Amino acid sequence: MTPVLVTGAAGFIGYHLAERLLREGQHVVGLDNLSDYYTIELKRARLARLEPQPNFTFAQIDLADGAALNDLFGQHRFRRVFNLAAQAGVRYSLINPHAYVHSNIAGFANLLEACRQSGVEHLVFASSSSVYGAVTKTPFSVHQTTDHPLNVYAASKKSNELFAHAYAHLYRLPVTGLRFFTVYGPWGRPDMAPFLFTRAILAGEPIDVFGAGELERDFTYIDDIVEAVARVGERIPSPDPAWSGAEPDTASSNAPYRLYNIGNHTPLKVTRLIEVIEQCTGKKAIRNSLPMQPGEVPVTFADVDDLARDVGFAPKTSLEQGMQKFIDWYRDFYGV
Repeated sequence: MTPVLVTGAAGFIGYHLAERLLREGQHVVGLDNLSDYYTIELKRARLARLEPQPNFTFAQIDLADGAALNDLFGQHRFRRVFNLAAQAGVRYSLINPHAYVHSNIAGFANLLEACRQSGVEHLVFASSSSVYGAVTKTPFSVHQTTDHPLNVYAASKKSNELFAHAYAHLYRLPVTGLRFFTVYGPWGRPDMAPFLFTRAILAGEPIDVFGAGELERDFTYIDDIVEAVARVGERIPSPDPAWSGAEPDTASSNAPYRLYNIGNHTPLKVTRLIEVIEQCTGKKAIRNSLPMQPGEVPVTFADVDDLARDVGFAPKTSLEQGMQKFIDWYRDFYGV
């Protein structure tokens, strides 16, 4: 069976996607560099659930290592590639911008070249809602321009979209970029608010609430993300016959290129997230109010009309449903 490559397979979204593809009977090669941006123990615990499965192969490789990546592509004839590997985090990009250039720009360029050289039929890559930056018109649409990123992480993700389009144009490599909106759920990232708040509230510790909790986020449950990613993977983009350079649409192209938002299209204040965690845990939060941090945006809100039209699915899990599942997992995994 022709294998599928999932990069970032020990990460949050990559792990869940790999599990989904394995359940479908696909052969999955999972790549990850096991960086220590957050606890490696959680990444190894995710891998421990994937590695016993007969159709899964793990490769510990950094995308920035072009030679190792080329060797991997030489060993396998990948049919499709899902790129979920990245240096994540808005706040970390304020103190270590070079990590984002290394992983998200140099690493992604290596991946594009490997896909081109080996004739991959479809590259699906993770972008981010952060690319909307200074845009204030909501809901955010893939047809809006995104030329004003507010942090280095967002700029690196925007660069991914630009590099991908260049490869689609020059080499006719079919590529689809997915702008994820605040993903949460079981096995989630410890640096994200749902995880940070849950851990602190259960431990009776204070939580840092930036911007007085008035920031709004389009919280999107992991199962909805994976469903959308899997469906997009089956829809190989082709040139858009209606595309015009006189009035260019940013979401498509005369090259085999598409962009989609994947979000719950229901922005909620961070204060609502805290209330839901309090309800699910039966414990009250101790709040430490702090100013809004540099690089943050006040609202994220996804327009998912294009996604729903093209793949017949849009995220729909409520925050109450999703957080209950996350907290149940958290209690079980950490023995709380």
